[in-house]
Amino acid sequence: MYLYGASGHCKVIIDSIESSTSKKIEGVFDDDINLKKILNIPVFKYDTFDKHLINELLISMGNNSVRKLIAESIEATYGTVIHANACVSKYAFVNEGTAILANAVVNASANIGKHCIINTGAIVEHDCELEDYVHISPNASLAGNVKIGEGSHIGIGAQIIQGITIGKWVTIGAGTVVIRNVPDNSLFVGNPAREIKK
Repeated sequence: MYLYGASGHCKVIIDSIESSTSKKIEGVFDDDINLKKILNIPVFKYDTFDKHLINELLISMGNNSVRKLIAESIEATYGTVIHANACVSKYAFVNEGTAILANAVVNASANIGKHCIINTGAIVEHDCELEDYVHISPNASLAGNVKIGEGSHIGIGAQIIQGITIGKWVTIGAGTVVIRNVPDNSLFVGNPAREIKK
């Protein structure tokens, strides 16, 4: 298995893979020509990437729009990673390219899209639907039947009450409490959440 992007998020991905599977991480591709290793994994220049030599790839970058750009430009077999300490229901569905990190919870009938991040200690309750490239930050909580549109980022410690729909490419700020639906391409912060930017 190979990773794409030697960022801080990559370190968490490496730890999650090593905790939960016997897969060997052969290397990480990155554009930092000075970086040789990350957590003892060799780093290769991104322009040496050859999809024909890769059995399985995971994009290890936290930025949603960058993950989408890479996923759409590299045709590859994308893996998933679920940390050994995550709790994922056997009735949940997790798509390719997604990472579920330590102490995260994904409950029954949740549907997680492609290339999502369910970060450390995040909770995705029953019947939630996350479209592709969503990032649920550490300790954020989604109550039951929440829908999150493509590319949206739910900030650290945010809380979304049941039945809410969050649009596409939305940012929900750290600690925000969302009690009503949120439109596409907006930034919401506060308790209760209020829109501060379109």
